Amino acid sequence: MEINNIILRHIKMDLLHPFTTSVGTEKDKEIIIVEIQSVNGESGWGESVSITDPIYNEETITTNWHIISDFLIPLLFKENISHPVKVTERFKKIRGNFNAKAALECAIWDLYAKEQKVPLAKALGGKKKHIDVGISVGIQASVSEMLDQIKLSLNQGYQRVKIKIKPKWDVNILAAVREAFPDIELMADANCAYTLKDIDHLKKLDDFNLMMIEQPFAHDDIVDHARLQEQLQTPICLDESIHSAEDARKAVELGSCRIINLKIGRVGGLTESKKIHDFCKSRNIPVWCGGMLESGIGRAHNIALTTLENFILPGDTAPSSHYWEEDIIEPSFEMKEGGIPVPDGFGIGVQPKRKLLEQLTLKSKVFSKASI
Repeated sequence: MEINNIILRHIKMDLLHPFTTSVGTEKDKEIIIVEIQSVNGESGWGESVSITDPIYNEETITTNWHIISDFLIPLLFKENISHPVKVTERFKKIRGNFNAKAALECAIWDLYAKEQKVPLAKALGGKKKHIDVGISVGIQASVSEMLDQIKLSLNQGYQRVKIKIKPKWDVNILAAVREAFPDIELMADANCAYTLKDIDHLKKLDDFNLMMIEQPFAHDDIVDHARLQEQLQTPICLDESIHSAEDARKAVELGSCRIINLKIGRVGGLTESKKIHDFCKSRNIPVWCGGMLESGIGRAHNIALTTLENFILPGDTAPSSHYWEEDIIEPSFEMKEGGIPVPDGFGIGVQPKRKLLEQLTLKSKVFSKASI
């Protein structure tokens, strides 16, 4: 692949509904959209999943723009790329900044699949034509509102419900949910809200027949999670703690988790995501695809990744209409029979709406070899 131009667009999209977790509330989403144009006239698309404040990880939309512009793009222009896996190797000298790396790497994967004239899912080795979909329900103002949201989600066909929990919004909420919905597939996501002193309290969650509890302890921990997993019947799923296949190996060997949530942005791109998937498959550790309130571009990459065979649990890949009044891609992703059909067009299989992108853009910049 020979790159001609790279275009960054900083856009802002309003969420249909506020989304609240233990770390804060999001009412809108700022996103860096990456377009990589080849000399053949094809475009590959990716997006950064970072948010405005460093509360999920250390990255923000502002730091991503800096790292992408000043460090990663010059590395991409250094020489032509024969295959997307080479991008990860080229970016190794830059520590961390996984969301920034993933934004470019995913665009390269899309471009590669288009030039090979195959769907991105096939380029990754995926075989599914339809992916199962779950939904994440944020912290609500009351228990009744939580129950109403879950009922609505089930009526819409979602196959699994994840609810956000935090201290004082956990056991009582799960008890109410289980009383109202005794048989649904249910999981709880703590977003790092607990510590070792909460072990006895967290053991109460075993009463609710949960699929898993996600990331109860610190974002950089695998040791204390192993101590907790020893005392829980409920499987622990790690999210924020896993940035690489090496992290996954260490967590599994320590017994820190029995499930892993894979987020493309968190691990630096599709190449590392596939490595983690393959390792987990070899150790019989199920994986599923988490969400970061992506636009349709990021969602398309999530769908392609989820076609790999060890994604055996429904992901947080809800359709476009759950988040946005109008998505920036066409066709938008819609749910059918509890899941989303996998696009069969080349690359990500959907097309960005360029006029809408222009309307949503706060700033943009074009990079070429001559400008670096």
